Amino acid sequence: MKAGIVVFPGINRERDMAIALELASGVKPRMIWHKETDLSGLDLVVIPGGFSYGDYLRCGAMAAQSPVMASIRAHAARGGHVLGVCNGFQILTEAGLLPGALLHNAGLRFLSMDCHLRVERADTDYTRQYQAGAVFRSPMAHGDGNYFADDATLDRLEGEGLVAFRYATPEGAIVPAANLNGSQRNIAGIYSANLRVLGLMPHPEDLVDPLMGGTDGKPLFDGIVAALAA
Repeated sequence: MKAGIVVFPGINRERDMAIALELASGVKPRMIWHKETDLSGLDLVVIPGGFSYGDYLRCGAMAAQSPVMASIRAHAARGGHVLGVCNGFQILTEAGLLPGALLHNAGLRFLSMDCHLRVERADTDYTRQYQAGAVFRSPMAHGDGNYFADDATLDRLEGEGLVAFRYATPEGAIVPAANLNGSQRNIAGIYSANLRVLGLMPHPEDLVDPLMGGTDGKPLFDGIVAALAA
């Protein structure tokens, strides 16, 4: 399994993502500067978190215009896998690879804390190492993580099983108190129609080793590596 991590000016989670992918696959991922356009040979393209272009204009809006994005769109159109985390999720929505938008957190404050995510389905390449309904802990660190889409889009995402994760209590309850950023319907992550593009706001890559405080996020990376190595 060959993975590449896209690096934009202001991105700061590429090393965290590289650690997670190397732990799962045993292979160092390729770092891709945003002006590169050759993604040949890659099975998985990852857009990590951070503050691309300083989050000016709108989070992810400037990065979505970078040269590499045309190649990422082509990679996705060929059925390639794309993972966007935090700023990466914002970039995927700005680039039109996923529907909706990420708005300012409901409380207008930057949130840096742990949250809990409920796995909505376990039959995808990303979640095959979890069970449906399982809850895992994940750090969040964002100021614009409030997922928004119109009702028709939300209904479609739910009806087609494209909601990947929801903010939940540790027991798995989907309640407003667990939804710290105000995302509609507690949505923390979504898939593309073919389930190969995944965007989520929290950072599973920051819990992949006991030295990090836990391994709750490791099954996500183990799952995608196993799927692409098959």
